[in-house]
Amino acid sequence: MSDAVILATELLSIESTTGRERDAVDFVSRWLIARGWNVSLQEVEPGRSNVWATRKGGGVTLSTHLDTVPPYIPPYVEGNRLYGRGSSDAKGIAAAMMLAAQRLAEQGEERVDLLFVVGEEKGSPGARAANRLPATSKYLVNGEPTESKLASGCKGAQRVIVRVRGREAHSAYAHLGESALEAMIDLLPQLRALALPSDPILGETTYNIGVMRAGTEANIVPGLAEVEIMIRLVGDVEPVKAAFTAWAGQRAELVWGSHIPAQHFQTLSGFEVEPVAYTSDIPLLDRWGTPLLFGPGSIHVAHTPIEYIDVAELDASVDAYVRIVRTLLA
Repeated sequence: MSDAVILATELLSIESTTGRERDAVDFVSRWLIARGWNVSLQEVEPGRSNVWATRKGGGVTLSTHLDTVPPYIPPYVEGNRLYGRGSSDAKGIAAAMMLAAQRLAEQGEERVDLLFVVGEEKGSPGARAANRLPATSKYLVNGEPTESKLASGCKGAQRVIVRVRGREAHSAYAHLGESALEAMIDLLPQLRALALPSDPILGETTYNIGVMRAGTEANIVPGLAEVEIMIRLVGDVEPVKAAFTAWAGQRAELVWGSHIPAQHFQTLSGFEVEPVAYTSDIPLLDRWGTPLLFGPGSIHVAHTPIEYIDVAELDASVDAYVRIVRTLLA
């Protein structure tokens, strides 16, 4: 097996679902310290830290996240693929970045930093904290699974909780109550009629109704119903908020959550270019330099039970990160 597959497999063997990143942080830190990197741990929350590794600074920072979505899936190699939770999003990327940065350092190029953050999959507290660090880099290369293409832009994200209140009653006398769940079920299909913004590069604004909570028992009319929605933004969030607010009217309460704006990125010659529909930590790391987005693996298998990365693509991404850094520094 190649160095990239070995290192990625070691990372994948460590469970680091969001909130449980400590062991992965410890592994990455020790690996870098053993190779002469100056490593700083930035506590984000008790037991959760970002990793910042530097030598000379002032150049390019390679950055991605160490947390994954649940559930944990251990790694295995089958055919020409490395499977496991985080293989494409984003531990395979982290391994490639570590090896690329180490190769550059061994070749005498010390103007490359590494930044690995926690919590990207849920609210990005790590990136928000990392933006308070005294960054010196001129460019930030963020790692997400872009199928080894440089992203020309990415959609933003806006979370919102929709809350409908009713009145509880005994289910034998349901007419004495008011079902919040039935009201929510009537309300949600009307989202399909919303006129939402579009962008010539990033495409359409989309949304996903990801979580629903309602009721306490089958024999009680639900007095409260909630859904959590993730909206994928292609531009200014305010028209989207206005559309959702008009849709909810007096029928539902909207609780707006974390917001990451849509972005357009710098690209380089010699790479395929394509926009992506997901968001990243880039908007929260604006102090780290002009952003680019690149990574091996596909978002289409990320967050699925069969998440994998092609071994040849993983190996090639080490060379690609080296080339990106050298191009930017030149």
